[in-house]
Amino acid sequence: MLDTNSWIFGCINSTSMCQQGVDLSWKAELLPTIKSLTLRLQDYPSLSHLVVYVPSIHGSKFVVDCEFFKRETRSIQLPVTHLFSFGLSSRKVKLDTSGLFYNIELLNFGQIYQAFQVNVDSKCSGVKEEITSIYKLHIPWSYEDSLTIAQVPSSTEISLKLHVAQPDNDSHVALLKMYTSSDCQYEVTIKTSFPQILGQVVRFHGGALPAYVVSSILLAYGGQLSSLFSAGHCLEYATMLDKEAKPYKVDPFVIMIKFLLGYKWFKEIWDVLLLPELDVIVLTSQSMCFPLVSLILFLFGTCTAYWGGLLSSTAVRLLSSLWLALKRPSELPKDIKVLSPDLPLLTVVLIIISWATCGAFAILLTYLYYVFKIVHLQASVTNFKNSQTVNPKHSRRSDKRCSQHKDAAAHPPRLSASEAEDSLRMHSTVATLLAWVVLLCAPSLIYWFKNLRYYFKLNPDPCKPLAFILIPTMAILGNTYNVSIKSSKLLKTTSQFPLPLAIGVIAFGSTHLYRVPCFVFIPLALHALCNFM
Repeated sequence: MLDTNSWIFGCINSTSMCQQGVDLSWKAELLPTIKSLTLRLQDYPSLSHLVVYVPSIHGSKFVVDCEFFKRETRSIQLPVTHLFSFGLSSRKVKLDTSGLFYNIELLNFGQIYQAFQVNVDSKCSGVKEEITSIYKLHIPWSYEDSLTIAQVPSSTEISLKLHVAQPDNDSHVALLKMYTSSDCQYEVTIKTSFPQILGQVVRFHGGALPAYVVSSILLAYGGQLSSLFSAGHCLEYATMLDKEAKPYKVDPFVIMIKFLLGYKWFKEIWDVLLLPELDVIVLTSQSMCFPLVSLILFLFGTCTAYWGGLLSSTAVRLLSSLWLALKRPSELPKDIKVLSPDLPLLTVVLIIISWATCGAFAILLTYLYYVFKIVHLQASVTNFKNSQTVNPKHSRRSDKRCSQHKDAAAHPPRLSASEAEDSLRMHSTVATLLAWVVLLCAPSLIYWFKNLRYYFKLNPDPCKPLAFILIPTMAILGNTYNVSIKSSKLLKTTSQFPLPLAIGVIAFGSTHLYRVPCFVFIPLALHALCNFM
């Protein structure tokens, strides 16, 4: 009177015939190629037999393996290696007994930044054909079990890493369950996998990388402004990035603020100032704070900032070459006026576009306008250098005439080639910084573009307030040259702002990327104000 879909039963106090049976199939574990059932006999004192039901199917072959064992003999503790062993050390355990099942307890394995490589080597004796062994990683506090199937004898690699960290109030241990063959012996070796640790960092914190890129660019930008104030000229972007983008300028301040927030008086002052919660505190509460993760992300962010700046400057040179090929040769600007006649009109048009359509779209147009101005200036410098090579006497007279512009009161100041190149270095950094603002505003732009057939104006528009500030700022910076601001009274203050803002980007924008553009427009606005103060 039992369901024939079941396959294993227990007979109660039976001798030659099973009068009363208990269905045990629901306790079985269905695995690839096998069904496994483990019973604690103390829980079934009335059972006298176990019956396996095998339907008579033509051509089918079944193998039933059974063993009795004490749980303690099959539970083995294996402490994982330290995080900073970098795979140089390992720990191993040998399974010498001939059994069908082993439970390996992975001690001290509960953080998402841990990642290991497990090697299971099997050696079999008296076996002519391959036997299937199954290794199952069981994480009690989350649903992320994984199976590995191996044909023994062989050497099998298993990756151990977590999706969810172990809760503080959970005392369970991660298990490696091994369904083995009684004819084989197994050796389990575990060691730290540094590439997989980096993979975990990218996996859980890769979204914070733009914040670290912007922070590095801000540090380089501040270094260039400081160089312009102290030395009167601007250094190369790559040079300043190498000199200024250091983790010790940012991370210690974030760590110190986190420490002070543990005190009630500082937390009260923090709340009075209406400052948001530190992102690192949010990550800590979610058990996602890795050791040295900020340092790793800062290194990746600095590398990304370097290659991004290199790509930006290369694109500007290529576009300027194309400009010279398609248009007539450009000349260096005859004057360095900030407010050209078409500047107010362009600003008003872009603001209207931002109000009527989408703020991110207006920011993109502003960025394209700024790149156009840089390309035009680069083409002018390239053309001047080419003419200097062809006619050096004429170019020396031109340089002399340009260098004496301060003495000529009747004529507006002219821009020399060296001053134009100096301005290009600053413009290149600003363009790289603005490019990341465009990327961070891209989700809003994509959403508006995909729904353009339903409505023309994005509402609500999170980028609109930012666009209203960036449009006039970038319009002024597009006509700004270093020679016109290096004597500004505001330049020293402007050069000091990028450092605290770079700290703010990491403190408040690493998990809330929408805040990052708000830290970017402040030094850009101050840079633009240097033209008037």
